[in-house]
Amino acid sequence: MTIPANRTGLILGISAYVLWGLLPLYLRLLHDVPALQVLAHRVLWSLVLLGAIVVVIRRGRAIVAAARGRTLLLLCASAALIAVNWLVYIWSIQNGHVLEASLGYFINPLVNVALGTIVLGERIGRVQKAAVAVAAVGVAVMAVAGGGALWIPLSLAFSFGLYGLIRKVAAIDALGGLTVETALLAAPALAVLLLGSEPVFGRGMQTDVLLVLAGAVTAVPLLMFAAAARRLRYSTMGLLQYIGPTLQFLQAVLLFREPLRPVHIVTFALIWTGCVLYAIGSRQPRVNP
Repeated sequence: MTIPANRTGLILGISAYVLWGLLPLYLRLLHDVPALQVLAHRVLWSLVLLGAIVVVIRRGRAIVAAARGRTLLLLCASAALIAVNWLVYIWSIQNGHVLEASLGYFINPLVNVALGTIVLGERIGRVQKAAVAVAAVGVAVMAVAGGGALWIPLSLAFSFGLYGLIRKVAAIDALGGLTVETALLAAPALAVLLLGSEPVFGRGMQTDVLLVLAGAVTAVPLLMFAAAARRLRYSTMGLLQYIGPTLQFLQAVLLFREPLRPVHIVTFALIWTGCVLYAIGSRQPRVNP
């Protein structure tokens, strides 16, 4: 791997995670729009943008050819999971649960390790096993103490973890997969806007622009992430992924003034310890199956 490719991958990876980390600021601007409507616009405008990209680079036939049979069934499942993930995240940000949302994405890499071990039969080292165990203790502490809406981080971590697992085994690339997923979600999204509560779109220029930009806000960091993943080592990407939830955590505490209770401090301390152990374990040679 050349140094320029490394540098480009690092810039793309950092940029993707910074954009994800700053997403609460964008969603807070849409606090008056029901979460389901934000999700619907996110799906539809993403499809418009992705469709344009597919047409420009002439990938339509290849995507249609790939999205068949088993792959299409897998994408139906991944589309449902990413819709759940987006909806929970949007609702969390709009309702003052940025802290719990950030916790979900701190837990997510450790959920990925657990899923890889249980579902795919991957073998991991003792350090990574310890990381998962420490994180599990942190979640248990929060559950017993009742230190917040625990369903939020667990829903985010497991929906995205299962989404990543399905996309790992689906025989389609990032652009094709996301395009098909948004196409599958387009009909439900239209139903939400046409048959649900009174549409917000059209009431004001600022809100309309923000809803239209939801497509770029969704698709651009995902495409940047995919490009970075092709250029960087897996361990490097594993370390970069903590940029997003760290920025979310800082916004929750410093900007949105969400209460940071003792149970949160204990939980986050355990989760961060697990993350450090995971990062250390990721840099060690993998155990061959």
